[in-house]
Amino acid sequence: MIKKIILKTLIAIILISIISVFYFLNAISKPCGEGSKSLLIKPGLGVNEISIKLNEAGVVCDKLSFETYLWLFKNEGKIKAGEYFFSKPINIKELTKVLIKGQKSGEEVEIKLIEGWNAVEMAEYLEKENIAEKKFFLEAVEDVKSFKEDFQFLSSIPSDKNLEGFLFPDTYRIYNNSEVEDIIRKMLKNFDKKLTQELRDEIQKQEKDLYEILTMASVIQKEVRSTKDMKVVSGIFWDRIKYGQPLESCATIGYILGESKIRYSFEDTKIDSPYNTYTNKGLPPGPIANPGLQAIEAAVYPEFTDYVYFLSKPNGETVFSITYEEHLSNSNKYLK
Repeated sequence: MIKKIILKTLIAIILISIISVFYFLNAISKPCGEGSKSLLIKPGLGVNEISIKLNEAGVVCDKLSFETYLWLFKNEGKIKAGEYFFSKPINIKELTKVLIKGQKSGEEVEIKLIEGWNAVEMAEYLEKENIAEKKFFLEAVEDVKSFKEDFQFLSSIPSDKNLEGFLFPDTYRIYNNSEVEDIIRKMLKNFDKKLTQELRDEIQKQEKDLYEILTMASVIQKEVRSTKDMKVVSGIFWDRIKYGQPLESCATIGYILGESKIRYSFEDTKIDSPYNTYTNKGLPPGPIANPGLQAIEAAVYPEFTDYVYFLSKPNGETVFSITYEEHLSNSNKYLK
């Protein structure tokens, strides 16, 4: 009898613990209130006093969960005094970041997304800058359907692909507590603006689609630096496709391996992947990065020359050659 009572008690404790954990995880992840809240946190206030002020202001709905979250991650003494403004609802996890950083929520910050970064690199940068969590940003990048209605140009994306290639790299001013969807929409609006009607008409005239152009542009972006070199490389790559030759782009090997090398080995170029442009003809299945305007224009307006091969020296300078023998000589000279 006693054993049954003990067993039932243990089961009850376990169930209560599980329910409590689920409640806590939901409480710290769910935004509270309706936004547009402001409050002043004075120096010297304790966690309980701060918790009460946040609750009264409608920024925190569950004081106990807020205090528990601070305690679990040892952040009780890290909150900075100051005047805070919250332009939209915020959850406990994001709120804690804002209070520890001491930056007013709703304040504008500048972010710089570099040409040639892929979605993962952008996500890592945004997380490092305490703008957005990497996980949530990448989840939004996968959710193409949420953006297609507002951005017609996304219709060219295959059903199994994400927004890679369309996340226009640039310098942006955003609210430091912006939702990842808002950040992505800003990038897509910029892309829509930069992709002129002239470019769109030319793409259509060439009987190509935008996704195809962005895929080529992303490879060009990762291969060379200058605008002139981009156009020449574009001509080389489009010629290779025209004549049924593999692109043989080292940039796609770097994308597969997740690392950049001065020179890739023979084994590297044989790696099994649809993105391997040494073993597969034509373009890779999708963009390997997010290209800037110069690379996009180069993909649309290639410069056709007698050059057949090229390589990038360690300093970034591009060396072109007409014959394979000349290319081998350049490789041995510059890529030791």
